[in-house]
Amino acid sequence: MAWGLATSGVPFLWVVRPGSVHGVCEDEALSLLLPDEVKDEIRNRGKVVTWAPQKQVLAHSAIGAFWTHCGWNSMLESLCEGVPMIVQPCFADQMVTARYVTHQWRVGLEVGEVVERASVAKAVRKVMAGEDGAQTTRDRAHKIKVQLSSATTLAIDSLVEYMSSL
Repeated sequence: MAWGLATSGVPFLWVVRPGSVHGVCEDEALSLLLPDEVKDEIRNRGKVVTWAPQKQVLAHSAIGAFWTHCGWNSMLESLCEGVPMIVQPCFADQMVTARYVTHQWRVGLEVGEVVERASVAKAVRKVMAGEDGAQTTRDRAHKIKVQLSSATTLAIDSLVEYMSSL
């Protein structure tokens, strides 16, 4: 995955949570995880950290895509911010959620079970750098964001109206 991100040519923030990679428990161990060649390749356009506030990161205008395991909450946060997804489901309901993201709503693509350098680089470029309809995917993600926002606003307005009538 690291080499795929490095060779994609796209700026990125990669959160590697402690415990998700054997031996990585803190930032110091994380720096040992990446080969020097990868560190050199990503030095000016990539940041690897052990934690980031996901919701705030997704809300930032610089975010072009979100690589996710397709847990329900992560997927909803991405949709609510209009961020296209690269999905890599691991188990259980994540498979169904990934199917909705990629085939029903068409706001993302699945990278597959085997993560190879070339497939990672291709997926990242496809979603973020405008290859093969990336703008259309971003447009669909933005449309869903607007729809979700409208639905929430309508529900809150209805609640306020009801509470005012009491």
